[in-house]
Amino acid sequence: MKRSLLLYGIVFSVLINIFQFVNSSNILKRSEEVSTISKKELKKAQDTIAKLRDNDTFSLATNENAQEYYFEYDVKALQTKVKEDLTAFNADKKGNKYVSYDQIGDNPFLINNIKILNHRWIIANFSDGKVWGEVLLKYFHNADKPTEFETVETLIYQETLN
Repeated sequence: MKRSLLLYGIVFSVLINIFQFVNSSNILKRSEEVSTISKKELKKAQDTIAKLRDNDTFSLATNENAQEYYFEYDVKALQTKVKEDLTAFNADKKGNKYVSYDQIGDNPFLINNIKILNHRWIIANFSDGKVWGEVLLKYFHNADKPTEFETVETLIYQETLN
């Protein structure tokens, strides 16, 4: 009787060990598959991001025709100056004057992000903390004077309730 119990115990422990070995092998194989799939998806995402960066057609930084207009200037320094000149108008208590909307709430409209599209156009977004919008501007760079701006079109998005 003791021998049969010992034999059953050994057989049972061998079966448990076989089960754990097979299960662990399957888990390891599946984790390797998931890792391989994740690496492929990461590579695909990185390629897409690189393509989008390379295909940034609407940017002074990548538009050679627009850069030729400023052949005598350092384009990066020019972009910095234009952005600084535009955001300097945020200091006004009534908000940035190139946002053609009057103050709606407690805060004035201020320009947040700016993208210089070419040698003549800028698109920027603005907000008062609750309401958001975008503005299309013409700009005229002057070497010795502040940059001149002209609002072409402005749009405001409907306030969303959170």
